[in-house]
Amino acid sequence: MQFKKLTIDDYERIVNLWTMAGLSFRPRGRDSKTAIKAEMSANPDFFVGAYEDGHLIALAILSSDHRKGWINRLAVDPDHRHKGVAKALISESERILRKTGIRMFCALIDEDNVASQSLFKACGYDEQRGIIYFSKRENAEV
Repeated sequence: MQFKKLTIDDYERIVNLWTMAGLSFRPRGRDSKTAIKAEMSANPDFFVGAYEDGHLIALAILSSDHRKGWINRLAVDPDHRHKGVAKALISESERILRKTGIRMFCALIDEDNVASQSLFKACGYDEQRGIIYFSKRENAEV
């Protein structure tokens, strides 16, 4: 398995992988090709793909507020699950974030996504129960 920076040329592969992995997709908002291209331009190292035999098998989108690094939209092709791909991708994501000075790594996981919760716990992440997450969105696609 190799890790590579994803580019806008990978957009269709990214969308296909999100779909195969069962992740939500907002094509008229945050996941539009225009929005992804803008994010990639601002932080090109924060789009990480895991490849096997030239095929994209997993990906993560990273973000940072310069205090915390976030591992977002982690997706693994269902045919490659339970083989250590996600753990390796989390480790690579942490390495990339460390290069920017980040030392605290975070992930927001849906309450019903038990598999991802178990994955992050196995990678040394602690569950933070005392936090309530609030968001305000201009529209459902953001």
